[in-house]
Amino acid sequence: MINRLVLENFKHRPVRTLLTALAIGIQVTLILTLVGLSFGMLNDIAKRTEGTGADLVVLPPDASIIGFSQTMAEGIVSKVRELPHVALATGILMQPIGGINYITGIHLNEFTQMSGGFEYLAGGPFQQPDDMIVDEVYARGAKIHVGDTVNLGKPWHVCGIVVPGKLSRTFAELKTVQERYSATGQISRIYVKADNPANIPAIQSELQQKLPTYGVYRMEELVSLMSVNNVPMLRQFTDVIIGVGLVIGFLVVFLSLYTAVLERTREIGILKALGAGPGYILDILMRETILLSVFGTITGILMSYGVRALLSAFVPSFTMEIVYSWWPFAAILAAIGSLIGAIYPGLKAARQDAIEALSYD
Repeated sequence: MINRLVLENFKHRPVRTLLTALAIGIQVTLILTLVGLSFGMLNDIAKRTEGTGADLVVLPPDASIIGFSQTMAEGIVSKVRELPHVALATGILMQPIGGINYITGIHLNEFTQMSGGFEYLAGGPFQQPDDMIVDEVYARGAKIHVGDTVNLGKPWHVCGIVVPGKLSRTFAELKTVQERYSATGQISRIYVKADNPANIPAIQSELQQKLPTYGVYRMEELVSLMSVNNVPMLRQFTDVIIGVGLVIGFLVVFLSLYTAVLERTREIGILKALGAGPGYILDILMRETILLSVFGTITGILMSYGVRALLSAFVPSFTMEIVYSWWPFAAILAAIGSLIGAIYPGLKAARQDAIEALSYD
C-alpha cells in the first residue's frame, strides 16, 4: 500500500520528480567526474612514463612525483652513464606551457633508443631547431596539423604527429627548449636503461649512494606512487567536492519535499483521519526520498558517460575514466544527502494535526 502511494505521488508530480532526480544526478556526476579525472589523468601520466622504456628514473632533490618545476644540472647525466651496467641514460626538460601541458625537450636519438621510437601518423622527426613533435591527442585538441606554427610562449613549427603514449604530448630538441625558456644546462629528469633487468637493483643502490639527495626510483615504484593519495592537495580537493555534492543533495531534497508537504497537507490530513500515524507518514516520505536518490544515482552515472564523451571530443587531453568502484560510494553519498534533506519536511508532515490539515486551503 505504501509503495503504491509513493509511486502515485511520483506520477502525480512528474516534473518535480524528474527535476529532483536530475539535481541529485548532477551531484553524483560531479563526484564521479572529479574521481574519474583524477584516476584518468594520473593513470595516463603513469602509462606515458612507462612508455619511455626506462628502468629507473632520477628526480631532482625535493621534486614531487608528478611535478616538473624542480631541475638539476645536465652534467649529472654523464655521471650516471659512467656507472656499471647502465646501458643508456638520457636527460629531459619538461617546460610548462600553460594549464596541464608541458613541452618536453629531448635528445631525439637517445629517446628513440630508450623508448623504441615514435610511430608517426603524419610528418617526421626534427629537421630544424624550432621543430616540434606532438601526439595525436594534443593535435586533435588544438586542431593543428603538420606544417602549422604553434605559439607556446615561443613559436614552434609542427613537424610530426605521433601515436600517444610516450612521456609527453609535445616534444622539441632539448637544447632549443633550454635556450628558449632560459633553462640552459638544466634538465627535469634522467631516464636510465639497464643492460640487464637483473642489474636494476644494483644500479639503483649505486645511484642512491652517488646522489643521496636525489630521488631514484625503479619504474614500477614511480608508477605505483602516481595515485590520488600521493598528489598534494588532490585528496583534500576531492573531499571538498564531495562535501559540495552532499550540500547539493540536501538542499534539493529539502526544497522538493518541503514544497511537496505543503501541497499535500490535505492528503496528509485524510491519511491521518483514516488512522495513519506519524510513523506511517514519515515512512512514505522516506521511501520517496530513497527512490529519488536511486533514480538520481542512475541518472548521474549515465551523465558521467556523457561528460566523458564531451571531454574526449572537446578537451581530449583531459583523460577521464569510469571508476566503477566509486559507484556505490556515490550512491551512498547521494542517499545520505537526500535523507538528511528529508528529515525536517518528514517530521513536519508527521506532526501535522489531522483537523488542521483537513481545513487547509
